[in-house]
Amino acid sequence: MVERIAPADADIDRVFHALADATRRDIVRRTLVAEQSVSALAAGYAMSFAAVSKHIGVLVEAGLVRKRAEGRERLVTAEPETIARVQRLLRSYEDLWRGRIDRLDALFAEDADAAASGIHPPTTTEN
Repeated sequence: MVERIAPADADIDRVFHALADATRRDIVRRTLVAEQSVSALAAGYAMSFAAVSKHIGVLVEAGLVRKRAEGRERLVTAEPETIARVQRLLRSYEDLWRGRIDRLDALFAEDADAAASGIHPPTTTEN
């Protein structure tokens, strides 16, 4: 049976796919500072205008930036709410792993205290 991906999971997958590329991360960074025209963005990279436009399309699809027309120009702006949503997700993973590491630290401390006091934890024997 094939597991279906929840829409929210598919959205997150698109965001991480978009952020997996250094050029796209840089476009997000630049558009967080200020709205940029596609032409201005393209001028900053050693690639074609079309290639930069494709990168922007991936970012738009992921919801990381939005593109709007103003006259003949296309302007790109970061979507901070999407970035904040991803940050919250990553923070929840960090909290989960920090909790696990804290529990391991506590177990190691218990073992060290037991060893220092001469009490040895029971060992298992295999038959």
